[in-house]
Amino acid sequence: MVGNRPQFVKAAPLSLALREAGIDEAVVHTGQHWDPEMSQVFFDELGLPEPRHRLDLRTPDTEAMTAPIRDLVELEQPDWVLVLGDTNSTLAGTLAAGERPVAHVEAGLRSFDLSMPEERNRIEVDRRSALLLTPDERAARQLQSEGAAGRTVVVGDVMADATRLFTPLAEKHQPPAAHGSYSVLTLHRAANTEPSRLRRIVQAINATGVRFVFPVHPRTRLALAELDAQLADTVEQIEPLGYLAMLSLVANAERVVTDSGGLQKEAYWLRVPCVTIRPSTEWVDTVAVGANSLAEPESLADSISRARFPADAPPLYGDGHAAERIVAALYP
Repeated sequence: MVGNRPQFVKAAPLSLALREAGIDEAVVHTGQHWDPEMSQVFFDELGLPEPRHRLDLRTPDTEAMTAPIRDLVELEQPDWVLVLGDTNSTLAGTLAAGERPVAHVEAGLRSFDLSMPEERNRIEVDRRSALLLTPDERAARQLQSEGAAGRTVVVGDVMADATRLFTPLAEKHQPPAAHGSYSVLTLHRAANTEPSRLRRIVQAINATGVRFVFPVHPRTRLALAELDAQLADTVEQIEPLGYLAMLSLVANAERVVTDSGGLQKEAYWLRVPCVTIRPSTEWVDTVAVGANSLAEPESLADSISRARFPADAPPLYGDGHAAERIVAALYP
């Protein structure tokens, strides 16, 4: 079950591992992301099999996705309904599974911020899943503390698999903007595109004087236009990038400033310091070791100036071979 950018990335190593194990996979693309640069480009770049079913719903609404997915589950009769991450597509796939067992990749993560829809999705999906596939022991302990009924297996993070597999290819896709010294900026979460908060973020970014390369998410582009917010000349706005170009952009950056969960991890694995424009994160270990910091608009400029990657940062979230462990957990 895939529907948005991070899920396409996670699906790539999983699809490869499933094919190598001789297991048939019926990919359902909900259409939660439908812009070609946020969706189709991942199938093209990463060699993902074309989705067997494209719902093309063009909505993030969970209820609108659930009934069509339920029809496909009845049609396919799978051994497992495999859901990824914490999006509304993840929850819709879980609710649509019916009597079919659900396996949740990235189970047990918590930001402890119930104002985030993703946090509510994580809790509900974990409560309903028969197989809970966690990125680390911390997430497994969290599920145990909640009394989760499903079987828990620590597998690592499939996005680490993708970073390991595709970083060598990414340099061939370096975008034109990736020259000289620069930082990467991304913004897409609904909370950060609210007018008053977005205005304060723009003011903070402008005040740094730092050169940013800013692949602009469609939602953010619309919000900036409606706000008539003017970014400084030091902020180079570009179209959204494919996965390989984005990986190359991050790998060569001085720092990453983002509200994305996936980019926090990718920056860590690429040893690039990160500033996260959120009050909380599910990837708490990156903050604990000093590679990532949480910032509100008022503290953003200072956090950007202080961002450093620690020389002694330990490995986090597995060894880049989570997909094989997931297949083994599905079919022991």
